[in-house]
Amino acid sequence: MKTIRELILSNKTWSAEMRERKKDYFAQQTSGQSPEIMWIGGSDSRVSPQHITQTRPGELFIHRNLANLVYQDDDNLMADLQHAIEDFKVAHIILCGHYGCSGLQTAMTDGGSGHVRSWLLAAREVFAMHRAELEAIDDRVQRQDRMAELNVREQLVRLANTDTVRSAFERGQDLTLHGWVYDLRSGLLAELLEIDPTGQLSEIAVQDLEEKAKRKAGGHAALSPPALMAQV
Repeated sequence: MKTIRELILSNKTWSAEMRERKKDYFAQQTSGQSPEIMWIGGSDSRVSPQHITQTRPGELFIHRNLANLVYQDDDNLMADLQHAIEDFKVAHIILCGHYGCSGLQTAMTDGGSGHVRSWLLAAREVFAMHRAELEAIDDRVQRQDRMAELNVREQLVRLANTDTVRSAFERGQDLTLHGWVYDLRSGLLAELLEIDPTGQLSEIAVQDLEEKAKRKAGGHAALSPPALMAQV
């Protein structure tokens, strides 16, 4: 773990290295940004969107919050969303959760206090919606994994129903929403869901998720994912 002083020293070293590699690197950075992808993810310090996707500065427009939740009245997210869609004209928005999310674990136990508890309302709602399925999974880690997948699905639908995204769809803007999950144990991303410009929720990886859910439940088909909505 670096000290505060070490962070400043590391920054100086990095700046010098970048100038050595490419003399006009920082001059190019000041020319503006035009990302084609917006990333909405959790706040977990172990999940760095740019590192796990090997993207360069300027390629991802990133918004992060605890448990990757979507609220229409969250001006922070909504401002970023509007900026990404209306100004940058991003073609893709990725909403990415991760296995081992502490925020979701807190919501599943009805825990938290103060601002944390208030913020996690949407996560508690996801747990309540899918409580029967989740509680039928005996293994705690597998149950938490499934919660992460379900939360991505529900937050992606909430995202599609925001006024900014709906307006983009209605005017025919090239925009697709993607629901992904990141596995800290393997370093791999998995595609779960997709919503295209017509508002159609696709069935990406649904069969894989069904099989995965069955394995978690010891082969019981009752744990297959909820039927995907035809329209959001």
